[in-house]
Amino acid sequence: MKVIPGDGIGPELVQSALEVMQSACSLQGVELHTTEEPAGAGLYRETGEALSPGALDRLRAADGILKGPVGLPEVRKTDGTEAGLLGGLLRIGLDTFANVRPIQLRRGVEAATRFEPGSIDYVIVRENTEGLYLSRGAGVRNHHAASDQLLITRAGTERIVRYAFDYASQRKGAPRDGVSRVTCVDKSNVLRSFAFFREVFDEIATEYPDIESDHIYADAAAHALVTQPDRFDVLVMENFLGDILSDLGAGTVGGLGMCPSGNIGHRSAYFEPIHGSAPHIAGKDLANPLSQILSGAQLLRHAGQLAAASSIENAVDRALTAGSITLLPTGSPARGTAAATRSVVERLHE
Repeated sequence: MKVIPGDGIGPELVQSALEVMQSACSLQGVELHTTEEPAGAGLYRETGEALSPGALDRLRAADGILKGPVGLPEVRKTDGTEAGLLGGLLRIGLDTFANVRPIQLRRGVEAATRFEPGSIDYVIVRENTEGLYLSRGAGVRNHHAASDQLLITRAGTERIVRYAFDYASQRKGAPRDGVSRVTCVDKSNVLRSFAFFREVFDEIATEYPDIESDHIYADAAAHALVTQPDRFDVLVMENFLGDILSDLGAGTVGGLGMCPSGNIGHRSAYFEPIHGSAPHIAGKDLANPLSQILSGAQLLRHAGQLAAASSIENAVDRALTAGSITLLPTGSPARGTAAATRSVVERLHE
């Protein structure tokens, strides 16, 4: 397994996740071998590149990749955008076209909405390789104006929509009614590209008669994910929309520190928290490690280590329910990063 420690709080979060993953695998009699791959803003500051030569080949050869958050606000390109980010490099370079972001309100977490644990349990499946973010680094501008292009292709839409329906077939359905449902999120009432996305979605939906399909505009989705999140099971959407709405969803389940994600393709996959590197709290024992720990569980599940993955998720739930991990209003664990990690490891042995 390859490990990208990242920047800011990344190294300490990755260390937490590895401690938990090693313990869970050991209990299942599974050996976990890891090697580090330096990457991110720190490397960019040293070398002018966010990845070392040959990194993509080494990552493609890995059974799985655990990545910490990357980026440092002060490390920037001449155009003012942040340098050393890996999203475009890894998602396109490894063709990990499906960004899978579970949004789940767990017991023991005090949420910002009136909903109870179990009533928020949906997955955002975000197209990862095109959409508005395909214009990363390719936009045009002068002193008077700037433009970025949004590109949606049939091939890209077909494969992400099929992924979403296949994923829904493995779940228990929406919390409200137990119905397996895939919701297409778009702005097809305004933009031709999104109308195309919806058209392809409807074509693919006919291949899955046992799964309900529906539609919602992105602005209405932002409202509904707060007021009636229990109606959702799997939502599929363009890249930029998925980036925004998954952060909104995180705000309803205890914050970004509760949300893992997987970037998954046909041959490669890497797993990471959905939040940034938060360098202002790096090394202060303030970061919530659960997003990284749960990302590690996603990696193990993807690699076929189902027992180890489930044991980690159950240990997180037990630690939260017992109150040995509590979250402050800031999102930090009350007793610190290291103590939260120990709590999860302890509950693996219960």
